[in-house]
Amino acid sequence: MKSRIHLPRWSRRPEDPAADAKAGLGHPNSLFGEILDWMLAPLLFLWPISIIVTHNVANNIANQPYDRALAESVRALGRLVSVEGSEIRVSFPAPPRAIFRADQDDVVYYQVASPSGAVIAGDREVPWIAPAASVFPDEVVFRDEVIQGEEVRVAYQFQRLYPERSSPLALVQVAETRNKRSDLASRVVTGVLLPQFAIIPLAVILVWVGLSRGIAPLNRLQRLIRRRRPSDLSPIHSAGVPEEVRPLIVAFNDMMARLEENLVAQQRFIADAAHQMRTPLTGLKMQTDLALLEHDPEQIRLALQRISASAERAGHLINQLLALARAEATSERIYAVEPVDLEVLVRDVTQDLFPRALAKQIDLGLEGADWPQLVDGNPVLLRELAKNLIDNAIKYTPRGGHVTVRTFPAEDAISLEVEDTGAGIPESDRERVFERFYRVLGSGEDGSGLGLPIVKEIAELHRATVSLSPNPSGLGTLAQVIFPRSVSPKAAIQSTTEAFPLA
Repeated sequence: MKSRIHLPRWSRRPEDPAADAKAGLGHPNSLFGEILDWMLAPLLFLWPISIIVTHNVANNIANQPYDRALAESVRALGRLVSVEGSEIRVSFPAPPRAIFRADQDDVVYYQVASPSGAVIAGDREVPWIAPAASVFPDEVVFRDEVIQGEEVRVAYQFQRLYPERSSPLALVQVAETRNKRSDLASRVVTGVLLPQFAIIPLAVILVWVGLSRGIAPLNRLQRLIRRRRPSDLSPIHSAGVPEEVRPLIVAFNDMMARLEENLVAQQRFIADAAHQMRTPLTGLKMQTDLALLEHDPEQIRLALQRISASAERAGHLINQLLALARAEATSERIYAVEPVDLEVLVRDVTQDLFPRALAKQIDLGLEGADWPQLVDGNPVLLRELAKNLIDNAIKYTPRGGHVTVRTFPAEDAISLEVEDTGAGIPESDRERVFERFYRVLGSGEDGSGLGLPIVKEIAELHRATVSLSPNPSGLGTLAQVIFPRSVSPKAAIQSTTEAFPLA
């Protein structure tokens, strides 16, 4: 061989598309149940929030009328405050307990305090507060406090003792427990929430009915597919299916079309195999019958040699037919796609075929680059492609000829070339040699006519282009296969799903 470039073998772990499918599509959940969950889960999540919001709104509603009454009590109490000399007095027209403590549900506290915090009249239990720097005199303000372990609502105001703006401020407060307020808020919450207990089950039923009506077209589509005969691979009409399901139907029709292509390819393969195997088997039977009639040992030996040669041709034909069937109906699960170093693969194939070239005294050479030539493909099929190209070149190159195999990068592609110094292929036959069982007349070799069709089939599966042209250096043929460069393994697997007609 002319030259051999030893490149390191890159250890790869091909990605498993089945594992990706299991990770992304292995959910047995019902579409109906999934939609129902996503519709009802937010409803059940928002319901407690609505209870909290309703309770807060009810408290605000309950506070408003009672706060107004409490503010009027503070103003009324403030009008009873007067100053006599330097003494602050509270003049009640009736007993204070009769005025402030006539309520049977709540306890009412009142207090009038001097600017220093001393209680002038009322209950000492009400906490005193100092006036803020920005206080507005005679304005009623509200706050919440706890008196004797009970929550109370306090209304208070700071009241001027004298008309001057710099007058000291007395504190007037009226506090009331929250029983009536809580009672009113509870009635509001109950009035709002009770209808919800009836509305939510009704909403669940309506959603259930709506979803059942919504997925009815899917059920009809399922019945339509189930009624089909096993042999019916015709496309499903997408006119009457929902718009959301239409892309799925289109993809399903594409898959059925690919399946039909594979079935047609298998039927064609069976017919071609039966036709091509009939001739060598008939020849073997006839030569065996002739050998049985011979008595001369020399003639028997010659007959056995012819039988051996016929058996070898039949074996080669069977291998070619199997390779063609493997290329036509590729299973992604068996023949996974992965980045392949074309340089290393071609070198191994060339080494395997070197004894054949040596037997015919052919100079078999390999020219390669100094770095990996990565393409996305299946190593088994790519090996078959390279083997057929190099084997054809050796077969149709006369003794003493030359066969050169080379790989090199070409822009965004990787090129594989096999150059020989054989008789060449006429221009009129360069396209027809890719047809099955077509042989160039006058080639002088007994071939099956399947080598180049296998090469073209595998090249198309790998989105590559194959061409034949005259040898630029003289006699012979230059076969060239141009592969796209490798992308990431995961993207390669996804893109090849569409490119490969899977069985």
